[in-house]
Amino acid sequence: MKSFKEKVFEYLVKVPKGKVVTYGKIAKAVGAPKAARAVGNALHANVDFINIPCYKVVNAKGKLSKSYAGGGIDVQKERLTSEGVEVAGYTVDLEKFGYKF
Repeated sequence: MKSFKEKVFEYLVKVPKGKVVTYGKIAKAVGAPKAARAVGNALHANVDFINIPCYKVVNAKGKLSKSYAGGGIDVQKERLTSEGVEVAGYTVDLEKFGYKF
């Protein structure tokens, strides 16, 4: 049986280039709809920032993470914009760039 963290990472690698997803949507997708905070904890345990693109995760309002573990909020912004995601300040338009699963 896969751990919660493995399910989160497995889902996250399916998010296409140029799209973002929220903590809550990941939680729902892995069968734990009330576990958005646990998704954040799982992402902070990520040590493979190349293959597990946790920079694609934003909050329910489209805001980037002030505590992005892969190098901080400016690194998260840089990685998203390099994929074509428009980031206004530190916010992404979820209607335009949100991953629909």
